[in-house]
Amino acid sequence: MSTSGINTQPYSHTLLAETSQPSAPADRTQLPAVNADTPPGNVSSVTTFVSSLARQLSGAAAQAEARDASLTLGQKRNLVDKAQDMLLGASYNANKAAYDKELPASDDPDALDLAKRATQYTNGSGKNPFSGLSRDKLAVIAYDESGTFTANERRAAMYEAYDQEYAWRKQVVAEAQAEYNSTGKMTHFFQSVLEHYQSLPALEQSQYPNDYAQGLKNLIDQDFNYKTHQAEGKANYSTIINDVLAFRNK
Repeated sequence: MSTSGINTQPYSHTLLAETSQPSAPADRTQLPAVNADTPPGNVSSVTTFVSSLARQLSGAAAQAEARDASLTLGQKRNLVDKAQDMLLGASYNANKAAYDKELPASDDPDALDLAKRATQYTNGSGKNPFSGLSRDKLAVIAYDESGTFTANERRAAMYEAYDQEYAWRKQVVAEAQAEYNSTGKMTHFFQSVLEHYQSLPALEQSQYPNDYAQGLKNLIDQDFNYKTHQAEGKANYSTIINDVLAFRNK
């Protein structure tokens, strides 16, 4: 059995099946832990903050939807690569001073405050203002090119997506190990990975091979038992997990 058709992952850091924390962007380890706390302040200020962010997301999401609909698969992959290089690569450090001064194209005080808090977070102070947002909304922010969100806001959104992805992977790997130990199979694991892939934003899905979903469906349909057919399968549970969660080779 081969899983070579599904070797992919949308992030630029190494993340294998082990449950240890993966390597991260150069200064990622200096950032505080992310949590799902609401923005600081009383109920009124929180409501105002949420409404302001919702307005920003609404406009940016409409532009993102129109943009993505016009892009080929290759163009989507290039857009993600460009954003990751800008926000996580060497070019970010080269332009960090300018990014730290950047403000959104808005006179909304809540939008301006959000940008300032994102900068504080990316400099190691405070909490991620986008903690708890859905992957779709995080993608809208991270890959925004309209000026609605600053580079540091986009970077904070990308970090939150990374943290959510890592948390999901840690959980699904544990479930896969339990499934394998109890049944010799990994069918539920493959199903979980497929459902997760299908739930990702289009730009993140573009980082996987064209046949990624079909490869998972084939494995699900096989319902293979890797204990009773170990000699024929020529793979143990950790090898299969690594294949399914491996990075796309560029």
